[in-house]
Amino acid sequence: MGVALRDIFLPYREEISLSLVPGAVAIDAYNTLYQFLSIIRQPDGTPLMDSTGRTTSHLSGLFYRNTALMSQGITPVYVFDGVPPELKADTIGERRLVREDAAAKWEEARREGDIRAAYVYARASSRIDSEILASAKKLLGLLGIPCIDAPSEGEAQAAYMAMKGDVIAAASQDYDTLLYGAPVQVRNLTISGKRKVRGRSITVRPERITLQAVLLGHNISRQELIEVAILTGTDFNAGIRGVGAKTALKIVQKGDFLSVLQEKMPEFDPQPVMEFFIHPPVTDDYEIPFKKPDFDGLISFLSDEYGFLRERIEPVIAPLCNRKEQKTLDFWS
Repeated sequence: MGVALRDIFLPYREEISLSLVPGAVAIDAYNTLYQFLSIIRQPDGTPLMDSTGRTTSHLSGLFYRNTALMSQGITPVYVFDGVPPELKADTIGERRLVREDAAAKWEEARREGDIRAAYVYARASSRIDSEILASAKKLLGLLGIPCIDAPSEGEAQAAYMAMKGDVIAAASQDYDTLLYGAPVQVRNLTISGKRKVRGRSITVRPERITLQAVLLGHNISRQELIEVAILTGTDFNAGIRGVGAKTALKIVQKGDFLSVLQEKMPEFDPQPVMEFFIHPPVTDDYEIPFKKPDFDGLISFLSDEYGFLRERIEPVIAPLCNRKEQKTLDFWS
């Protein structure tokens, strides 16, 4: 879900070409997997599956997107969530209920032959189980893509890696990445220019947001940006009803953050949320090895194990197995 701060980030979202993103990029793995599981479905909402009924939507998405990115000189580094913080318990519970309700409505819509409704409810019912997680990591490993397990929130770890300079940016659709301190966030990190939103196709282009530009533009600090998020609501707290991003920004700019909170939410202590965004659990225990894709391993995994057509995947990976290393990291100019 992330934070609802679109309105104040919109002026700072810069459309870019993927040719301007050479080097390693830390990607929020769960965010990406949910995208694929939600979007890559049959017209009635049924996900792509192999002959045994195992879901393959995520494998298709990961394979074609990442091979396309790698062909552009981008090295994806996938960061997976670890143990969720206690602060997120309510949000996790709410999301589980939403998925369960959507799954029930999906089945009902299919029985009634309402294909359009079935597709909408199916997307909302997407979930990541242990099999999806394991198969995703195996595919990424065969592609030569590093996988890192965060101690807690994947976005926080990705932001930390970007702050250290181990990657040139953190990639996620959610703006939380900037709250965690990522100097640069990339959204829509995809070759495809189309995406289905509310039943219609829209053109989507990669975007770059620079944290410093946002802070300078609004004349606020990173802590004050987090205050804006707290007022509107985050994964760790409910916001104030009726307060959107622009209103919250004005409150913070006037220095009224605490007084408004005390008036509207007197029992809420913002400090634990603030502390988590500023000092989230992260780790330095990781490596980012760069390997070429395992041609034979990919054929065996995708074609032999999951039934992907060899004649479709072989031409995609053959050039990558012979590509030269990309060494430029000229992302800041």
